[in-house]
Amino acid sequence: MKGAQRGDSLIEVMIALMLTAVTALGLVSVQSALARGERAALLRERAALVADSIAEGIRSETDRAAIVPQWQARASSMLPAGDVAVSDRADGVRIATVSWRADDRSDPCPEPQARPLTSCIAVAFAR
Repeated sequence: MKGAQRGDSLIEVMIALMLTAVTALGLVSVQSALARGERAALLRERAALVADSIAEGIRSETDRAAIVPQWQARASSMLPAGDVAVSDRADGVRIATVSWRADDRSDPCPEPQARPLTSCIAVAFAR
């Protein structure tokens, strides 16, 4: 009888350890997903700041020539492989697009002037 009780106790300990390990792996996975989401939100926030600053700064073609290179340099320092493009539409609307290399590739940039395999923020504005 005593031998049977010791075996049951060992199985219970092994099951408890297995449940603890699975729970710990789940917590690590959730923490990793939260960290990736936080990084993506930070990059989007920075890109929105750059795009908004470009839209605010460009009032004429002479402003455009000075503003775009300045924010191009800032975007490349604030974002991984950051890039800035300003395009003109026929109706007088301009689009400032800030793109960056996305690690997860889950949100590709739909803008035609952005590089492939990037995420982006696009802000439309008029003079």
